[in-house]
Amino acid sequence: MSRPKPLSTAQWPGVWHGRSLRRSLATLPTGHAMLDRHLPGHGWPLGALSELLTDTPGSGEFSLLLPSLASLSEQGQWIVLVDPPWVPYPPAMRGHGLALERVMLIRTGNRQESLWATEQVLRDIHGGAVLAWHEDPGFARLRRLQLAARSGHKAAFLFRPRQAAHQASPAALRLQLEADIVGTRITVLKCQGQRPDGSLLVRRSHHLPGALTAPRAGDSGHTRPLLLPGEQRAELTEAHAH
Repeated sequence: MSRPKPLSTAQWPGVWHGRSLRRSLATLPTGHAMLDRHLPGHGWPLGALSELLTDTPGSGEFSLLLPSLASLSEQGQWIVLVDPPWVPYPPAMRGHGLALERVMLIRTGNRQESLWATEQVLRDIHGGAVLAWHEDPGFARLRRLQLAARSGHKAAFLFRPRQAAHQASPAALRLQLEADIVGTRITVLKCQGQRPDGSLLVRRSHHLPGALTAPRAGDSGHTRPLLLPGEQRAELTEAHAH
């Protein structure tokens, strides 16, 4: 009787292969050499959900993604931001290399609309990246977002509070981020393949614009919302689908 042939990672890309999975993951380079070496697959997973957990918004989570987002936008792919707690500051984004004409900002009216909008852009726009801010979507909704990211084969980033680390999640990658005086300290909580030990400090670049965001309108009586060129802000609700 002939011996059965071993499974091939090319034939079964979704099957866990232990250490070999590190080489078979479809990933997007982070733009930070040390972080690429630290993550399984050497980058952000594509076609999967990545969760970035922080104590407070503005802990370096957005700037951490800027090199990858700039690369995607230069390739003509869409960068979609769903309900960020801060309004992106266009001059700084341009200074980091983002093609602003490929950035879409979506504002919704409530939690359910925001989750619905996130799922729609994950499914309907192939490639690129989607960034969304949701505190507690629930496991069932997270599973839907994970499947939507897979169908769109895009980089999907979900920003959640640090206490969400104690909740179950189907996300392929979960990182805990802590603001440091010189950058952002990263701990891998969950990943596909072998989880790296310890934490990693990604230093902040000092030769690029430092003010990446400005407060949303309503946070201060002196704040005016900063929109992308040509007022490219989309007000999206579930009712618009009908």
